[in-house]
Amino acid sequence: MALIKCDKLECGYEGKAVTAPISLSVERGDYLCIVGENGAGKSTLMKTLLGLQLPIAGKLEIGDGLKKKEIGYLPQQTQIQRDFPASVWEIVLSGFQGSCGLRPFYNKAEKAGAEKNIEKMGITHLKNKCYRELSGGQQQRVLLARALCATKKILLLDEPVAGLDPKLTLEMYKLISKINKEEKITIIMISHDINAAYQYATHILYVGDKIFFGKKDEFVESDLGKHFYAFMGGSDGRNN
Repeated sequence: MALIKCDKLECGYEGKAVTAPISLSVERGDYLCIVGENGAGKSTLMKTLLGLQLPIAGKLEIGDGLKKKEIGYLPQQTQIQRDFPASVWEIVLSGFQGSCGLRPFYNKAEKAGAEKNIEKMGITHLKNKCYRELSGGQQQRVLLARALCATKKILLLDEPVAGLDPKLTLEMYKLISKINKEEKITIIMISHDINAAYQYATHILYVGDKIFFGKKDEFVESDLGKHFYAFMGGSDGRNN
């Protein structure tokens, strides 16, 4: 059964759709990249998938036992969030807030899970550091560790490499790919990096005047995919 299924889903604000109708099905272990031009509604779609906004039209189904509070989310950061005065440990542990319910404390299992995800992201040495003192790449690793605390099934990532230099960008992509392949966690990622989408994704969702959803290879070979690839200035490594 699909983790997420959309049937002619339209997303937008104040009763006005900003996306064309979207139909898709995301299965466990998929790596879906959402691509499209600026202003096409990619982030609006992601907020709708998270339940932060209601659909304008169509159907959105969450299945396979997945609960909305079990979806890990890494949003784009604002400057205020980058200056947040909390420790790395506090931020990562807060990823378990959804599972705490009314309980006012974190239990041993949750603390152990936070430790594991901090180690997994290679930031154990930063555990007691203040978040706002970290570099952009370090902050993204902290937020990814936090998102992992919220889920064992699916991560939604909104431009996770925005503002990072090429070396840190590659490291982040490799971390995300490892999480997908080794832990079988489904990835839904908004990306402006068409080369990364072609390298790592199993499926592509193109959001624009036209909608495409399908396997990566199908998008690569489609007229829409070829046009968008050229428009985005993709390199010759698209078939890697």
